[in-house]
Amino acid sequence: MHAFDVLGDPVRRRILELLAEGEQPAGTVSDVVRREFGISQPAVSQHLKVLRENGFATVRPDGTRRLYAVNSEPLRDIDAWLDRFRRYWTPHLDALATELARGKRERRLRGAADDSPDESRSTP
Repeated sequence: MHAFDVLGDPVRRRILELLAEGEQPAGTVSDVVRREFGISQPAVSQHLKVLRENGFATVRPDGTRRLYAVNSEPLRDIDAWLDRFRRYWTPHLDALATELARGKRERRLRGAADDSPDESRSTP
């Protein structure tokens, strides 16, 4: 299965988001995903299996529990593939950052001007 086929499913993306927070027991992942997506526990298990078999997640036994974690290697491969397209959005994001900084600076300067004492109101 191609990486984008794996990540094209919102349930699998959500599972990866949960695993990005750190290693999680399968039961915890299942509880969250079942609540958010209204799917069965076997369906969640199938999504975990797809992630595991395609290298996006690892699993290790811990007694009776199965602990899942993100495997970053396939994500690095996707990042490398996306790298050739960054030129399309990076300038726009840089321009946005500049505008946000400009607005923040202007608000700060206006705030400083508002805080300064008005000499015409002061009494000797």
